[in-house]
Amino acid sequence: MSAQPSTAAAHSIWRAPRLSWRFWPVFLRNLLVWRKLAIPSLVGNIAEPLMWLFAFGYGMGALVGQITLPGAAGAADVKVPYILFLASGSICMSAMNAATFEALYSAFSRMHVQKTWDGIMNAPVSLDDVVLAEMLWAAFKSLFTVSAILLVMLCLGISHSPKLLLAWPILLGVGVTFSCIALVFNALAKGYDFFTYYFTLCITPMMFLSGIFFPLEQLPPLVRLLSQALPLTNAVALVRPLFMDEWPHQAWQHGLVLLVYSAGGFWLALALTRRRFRG
Repeated sequence: MSAQPSTAAAHSIWRAPRLSWRFWPVFLRNLLVWRKLAIPSLVGNIAEPLMWLFAFGYGMGALVGQITLPGAAGAADVKVPYILFLASGSICMSAMNAATFEALYSAFSRMHVQKTWDGIMNAPVSLDDVVLAEMLWAAFKSLFTVSAILLVMLCLGISHSPKLLLAWPILLGVGVTFSCIALVFNALAKGYDFFTYYFTLCITPMMFLSGIFFPLEQLPPLVRLLSQALPLTNAVALVRPLFMDEWPHQAWQHGLVLLVYSAGGFWLALALTRRRFRG
C-alpha cells in the first residue's frame, strides 16, 4: 500500500526537477551548432534594438530632451537625457527578446521539428537536463546579445558608469527569467503560429507597460499597479539606476520578483514538457 503513493509521485509531472551535470554536453552541442551562424545571429539580434535606440533615442530624444524621474525615498526629482532613459530600458527589452526567441523558435525546432531532443535522450541524458540546458542556452544567447549592445552604448558615450559591471549579471538573470517563461509556451505549442499569441498578448504589452519608453508615472494608477508585477518592469528597475551611476532602490524586492518568475516558470515548463513527452 505504501509503495503506490511513492510510485505515483515518482511519475508525477509535478515532481521536483532531477538535474545533473549531464546538461552540459547538451549546452555545448547548441553552442557548437550556433558557432557556424554566430555572426548572422548576432547581427539579427542587435540590429532591431539598435534601430529602436537610434530612432527613438536620438530622433524623439531631440524633441523630448530630458525625462523627469521621481527621486528615491523622498529625494528630489532627477532629470536625465531621454537617450539614457531609453537605453537603460531597451537593454532589458533586448535581453527579454533574445532569450524569448531562442527558447521559443529554436527550442521548438529542436524539440518538435528536428526531433533533436529525442535523439539526445537516447543517450543517458534525462528530459529534465535537456530542458535545463535549453534554458541556460537561451539565457547565454541573450547575455551575448546584450553584451554587444552594451558595448555599442559605451562607444556612443551614453553612459560610463562603473556600476554597469553589475548590470551584466542582472541581465543574465533577466535572460534566465524570460527563457523559463518562454519554455512554458514552447511545451504547449503545436506549431510556430502558436507563438503569435504569446508575443501579441504578453511580450508586446509588456514592452509598453514596463517603463522602457516613458516613465511609469504617466500610466493610470490601476495600470501602474499591474505593471509593478511584470518581470520586465522589475528588470528595468534594477538596471536603469546603474546606467545613472546610482544604486537600485529596493533591489531585493525586484530581484525576488524575477526569482519567483524564474523558479515558477522553470517548474511549470518542466512539468508541461514532461506531459508532452509522456503523451
